[in-house]
Amino acid sequence: MLKNKGFILLILFLIISIPVDAQCAMCRAVLENEEGHSAAEGINNGIVYLMSIPYILVAGIGVIVYMKFFRTKKS
Repeated sequence: MLKNKGFILLILFLIISIPVDAQCAMCRAVLENEEGHSAAEGINNGIVYLMSIPYILVAGIGVIVYMKFFRTKKS
């Protein structure tokens, strides 16, 4: 019963999301004064790109460690 509630809660968190901007206060103040907001979108995309690289590297290292230690040996 508890697993079902947790699963439903997880699904709700994944479905219902609030859009957020990934800017510091100073970048936001400078970019809000600009017309067109194309630079603001570019800054947000760059921040998300830079944020994703460490997660990808850690996941890659985790896969390598898993394959090295938990792979069955062929004899």
